[in-house]
Amino acid sequence: MAEPILHTLPKTEIISGKTAIANLTGKGKWSSGGGEIKTCVLHPNGTELNRIMVSVPKRNFKRAVKRNLLKRRIREAYRLQKELLTCRGTDILFVYTSKEILDFSAIKARMESILTGISAKYQE
Repeated sequence: MAEPILHTLPKTEIISGKTAIANLTGKGKWSSGGGEIKTCVLHPNGTELNRIMVSVPKRNFKRAVKRNLLKRRIREAYRLQKELLTCRGTDILFVYTSKEILDFSAIKARMESILTGISAKYQE
Protein backbone atom coordinates (compact mmCIF):
# COMPACT_ATOMS: atom_id res chain seq x y z
CA MET A 1 0.00 0.00 0.00
CA ALA A 2 1.30 3.46 -0.91
CA GLU A 3 2.29 5.78 1.90
CA PRO A 4 -0.09 8.75 2.18
CA ILE A 5 1.23 12.25 1.58
CA LEU A 6 1.56 14.06 4.89
CA HIS A 7 0.69 17.73 4.60
CA THR A 8 2.78 18.95 7.51
CA LEU A 9 5.18 21.81 8.05
CA PRO A 10 7.62 20.77 10.78
CA LYS A 11 9.92 23.25 12.48
CA THR A 12 12.91 21.87 10.56
CA GLU A 13 11.35 23.24 7.35
CA ILE A 14 11.21 26.81 8.68
CA ILE A 15 14.26 29.04 8.13
CA SER A 16 15.64 30.44 11.37
CA GLY A 17 18.90 31.98 12.46
CA LYS A 18 20.72 35.10 11.33
CA THR A 19 23.25 33.31 9.15
CA ALA A 20 20.65 31.28 7.24
CA ILE A 21 18.51 34.37 6.62
CA ALA A 22 21.53 36.48 5.60
CA ASN A 23 22.66 33.69 3.27
CA LEU A 24 19.23 33.51 1.63
CA THR A 25 18.78 37.25 1.14
CA GLY A 26 22.40 37.79 0.09
CA LYS A 27 22.95 34.91 -2.33
CA GLY A 28 19.37 34.11 -3.36
CA LYS A 29 17.68 35.04 -6.64
CA TRP A 30 14.76 37.48 -6.32
CA SER A 31 11.70 37.29 -8.55
CA SER A 32 8.32 38.97 -8.44
CA GLY A 33 6.51 37.18 -11.25
CA GLY A 34 4.08 40.08 -11.51
CA GLY A 35 1.99 38.85 -8.60
CA GLU A 36 1.23 39.60 -4.98
CA ILE A 37 4.00 37.40 -3.59
CA LYS A 38 7.67 38.19 -4.22
CA THR A 39 10.14 35.32 -3.74
CA CYS A 40 13.81 34.89 -3.01
CA VAL A 41 15.15 31.41 -3.81
CA LEU A 42 18.49 29.88 -2.84
CA HIS A 43 19.32 26.51 -4.38
CA PRO A 44 21.19 24.51 -3.09
CA ASN A 45 21.01 25.52 0.55
CA GLY A 46 23.48 22.96 1.89
CA THR A 47 20.82 20.67 3.38
CA GLU A 48 18.50 18.03 1.98
CA LEU A 49 15.38 19.90 3.18
CA ASN A 50 13.27 22.53 1.48
CA ARG A 51 12.86 25.39 3.93
CA ILE A 52 10.64 28.46 3.84
CA MET A 53 10.26 31.85 5.46
CA VAL A 54 7.24 34.18 5.21
CA SER A 55 7.28 37.96 5.52
CA VAL A 56 4.44 40.51 5.44
CA PRO A 57 5.76 44.09 5.66
CA LYS A 58 4.52 46.32 8.44
CA ARG A 59 4.37 49.30 6.09
CA ASN A 60 1.53 47.63 4.13
CA PHE A 61 -0.40 46.29 7.13
CA LYS A 62 -0.07 48.19 10.38
CA ARG A 63 -2.15 45.75 12.43
CA ALA A 64 -0.37 42.58 13.55
CA VAL A 65 -3.66 40.67 13.29
CA LYS A 66 -3.78 41.25 9.53
CA ARG A 67 -0.09 40.43 9.06
CA ASN A 68 -0.48 37.19 11.01
CA LEU A 69 -3.59 36.26 9.00
CA LEU A 70 -1.69 36.63 5.72
CA LYS A 71 1.32 34.70 7.04
CA ARG A 72 -0.97 31.86 8.14
CA ARG A 73 -2.63 31.78 4.71
CA ILE A 74 0.71 31.70 2.88
CA ARG A 75 2.12 28.94 5.12
CA GLU A 76 -1.08 26.91 4.73
CA ALA A 77 -1.02 27.28 0.93
CA TYR A 78 2.61 26.12 0.90
CA ARG A 79 1.93 23.24 3.29
CA LEU A 80 -0.89 21.86 1.14
CA GLN A 81 1.09 22.07 -2.11
CA LYS A 82 4.71 21.53 -1.11
CA GLU A 83 4.88 18.26 -3.05
CA LEU A 84 4.86 20.42 -6.23
CA LEU A 85 8.38 21.49 -5.27
CA THR A 86 10.35 18.57 -6.71
CA CYS A 87 13.87 19.93 -6.14
CA ARG A 88 15.52 19.16 -2.79
CA GLY A 89 17.61 21.54 -0.72
CA THR A 90 15.92 24.84 -1.57
CA ASP A 91 15.39 27.87 0.68
CA ILE A 92 12.48 30.15 -0.23
CA LEU A 93 11.47 33.51 1.20
CA PHE A 94 7.89 34.61 0.44
CA VAL A 95 7.24 38.37 0.77
CA TYR A 96 3.62 39.50 0.48
CA THR A 97 3.64 42.76 -1.52
CA SER A 98 -0.03 43.46 -2.21
CA LYS A 99 -1.81 46.25 -0.33
CA GLU A 100 -5.09 44.33 0.06
CA ILE A 101 -5.84 41.08 1.85
CA LEU A 102 -6.48 38.28 -0.63
CA ASP A 103 -8.66 35.31 0.20
CA PHE A 104 -7.10 31.88 0.68
CA SER A 105 -8.08 30.52 -2.74
CA ALA A 106 -6.25 33.35 -4.53
CA ILE A 107 -3.13 32.88 -2.39
CA LYS A 108 -3.26 29.11 -2.97
CA ALA A 109 -3.47 29.59 -6.75
CA ARG A 110 -0.54 32.02 -6.68
CA MET A 111 1.48 29.60 -4.53
CA GLU A 112 0.84 26.80 -7.02
CA SER A 113 2.27 28.85 -9.89
CA ILE A 114 5.28 29.91 -7.78
CA LEU A 115 6.13 26.34 -6.72
CA THR A 116 5.76 24.90 -10.24
CA GLY A 117 7.96 27.70 -11.59
CA ILE A 118 10.68 27.04 -9.01
CA SER A 119 10.51 23.30 -9.73
CA ALA A 120 10.86 23.89 -13.46
CA LYS A 121 13.84 26.20 -12.94
CA TYR A 122 15.77 23.94 -10.56
CA GLN A 123 15.00 20.46 -11.90
CA GLU A 124 17.45 17.78 -10.85
